Amino acid sequence: MSKILKRLTESFPIKTHSGYAFPQRSLIYETPTVPMCEVMALYERDHTCKASVDLLAASTVGSGFYTTINQNYDRATEAKRAVDEFNEAVNLDTLLCDMARTLIACGNDFWLKLTPQKLSDLHRIPVDAVERIEQRNLAEAAGALKIPYDVESYKLRQKYGGGKLAPEAVVHWRINPLDQSGFGTGVLQVLLHSLALHSDKRPAFAWMKAKIERIMPKIFEKYAGPDVLALLERADENTIRNFEAAIKNRGEEGAWLFYNGKGTIQPVTLDPRARFEYYVDHLINQFYLGCETPLPRLFSTPGFTEASAKAALELQNMLINPVQRYIKRQVERELFSVVLVQAGFEPVKAQARLHWGTPQTKEVSAADLLRAAELKLIREEEFRKNALKFGWELWANTEPKLEGANGD
Repeated sequence: MSKILKRLTESFPIKTHSGYAFPQRSLIYETPTVPMCEVMALYERDHTCKASVDLLAASTVGSGFYTTINQNYDRATEAKRAVDEFNEAVNLDTLLCDMARTLIACGNDFWLKLTPQKLSDLHRIPVDAVERIEQRNLAEAAGALKIPYDVESYKLRQKYGGGKLAPEAVVHWRINPLDQSGFGTGVLQVLLHSLALHSDKRPAFAWMKAKIERIMPKIFEKYAGPDVLALLERADENTIRNFEAAIKNRGEEGAWLFYNGKGTIQPVTLDPRARFEYYVDHLINQFYLGCETPLPRLFSTPGFTEASAKAALELQNMLINPVQRYIKRQVERELFSVVLVQAGFEPVKAQARLHWGTPQTKEVSAADLLRAAELKLIREEEFRKNALKFGWELWANTEPKLEGANGD
């Protein structure tokens, strides 16, 4: 009977408070389908998830960035200084590095503008602080459609004050939003989701992996020092109780049980036909697939060649590039444009841009060096020092001593 009730419960689950709620008025309230604190707990406690997220985050923002301004803008130098001073004041490089891990893991991250009217400081909000997002319905002349369109406010949990934050005061980072969802979807959510098919339910992959890892030490304890089973003939009740107590109190290394009587003694061993490695490999492969990065396989699986490593990096770049473009556009629109307007510049003409990596510098050739010396743009000692970098063999710059000098 209990099995029937369990299947009925799985087939007709109780509705939770997650997902969409459509009230009669034009606001729609949405909460995360998976609590963000559970996602971050998986990141903190599972080394595979942490390594995958860290690798993706480092590939996204780890190279750093630099900024450029349209050089045809008449106030380009001043605008560049304003943007760079803001980046240094808020430590934007560190903020992006911290944000990228949470963004990739949870699909969301929130920054608080302490003074939205005068953007001068930014602080990251705990990712689980936002309890729900309130969105307005799409409005038309004939009425209001129940389709979420624009964010009305961010409702905080009670332990963070329980208030509401206006969208102008929040920089909401999100990737992979489903449909019109106000929340994004990270790489770790899918590992925490179960899958229901008709009356059957598959547990979450994170739960299955954790259970296998929990059972594995017990398997080693059980079969590294196996129990020995004594088959006794015509054993009385007192003897059976003694054996039962001995089995319950045995050590982790196993136990030998003896009885003074006729019987057969056999060790308890693992059936060699029980080949679980294929199932474990399938589960681990699915777990790595959910983490969306093949790089952990380079460290854990033997046989990876240089060609396989290059293919893995190319595959990862296909996942990283869209995230980099999203962060770049978000920074330019939400931060750089606001800073330029506050400083009295024109963002459309200034065209402040964020670029990943380091600025590209033109490589100097030997011909350029000779031409610069010919035009006397560089001094003789500067020419000699630069010529040494090209592998030229130069001697000390001293005049030769002529014979007969000094009256000889």
